[in-house]
Amino acid sequence: MNREEALELLKRHLKRENLVLHCLASEAVMRGLARRLGADEEAWGLAGLLHDIDFEYTESEPLRHGVAAMDLLPAELPGEVRDAILRHNEANGSTRERPIDFALSAGESLTGLLQATALVYPDRKISSVKVKSVTKRMKEKSFARAVSRECIMECERLGLDLDTFVEIGIRSMETVAAQLGL
Repeated sequence: MNREEALELLKRHLKRENLVLHCLASEAVMRGLARRLGADEEAWGLAGLLHDIDFEYTESEPLRHGVAAMDLLPAELPGEVRDAILRHNEANGSTRERPIDFALSAGESLTGLLQATALVYPDRKISSVKVKSVTKRMKEKSFARAVSRECIMECERLGLDLDTFVEIGIRSMETVAAQLGL
């Protein structure tokens, strides 16, 4: 499955624009992490792009999120991509095991914190966001309350400290800033 096919599939199942944008941001971060870690950028990008494909179907049933995605994803999608999509939501009973699993969990969580941080800047641009500002916001539990700090800290399972991880996230989201409106 190529990226264009994946994006078409995603848009067939996600109608809310904010969810599609979240998936695009997650894809960018996953690609940035893959480059940094020497992993398969295409596979990691697909995992980021498709990770919430079932969200509108499972929003009220979080135990099914990720599990229901398995029925929506094509069989030819690499196993590590399918597994990462399943495992990014441990509430469904799965356990993260591989680097791609930790990257997806940490990366998709980081996108929310980065977006929220950008939106409090006067120009509302991701390019203006500073690493120090994000790490400070990490400590403010009331800021971007829904963002899991615990998942973000899984960056350490990838051998990345928080500052490095945030820097990769910012630079990666800059590549799709126009699409994201940031």
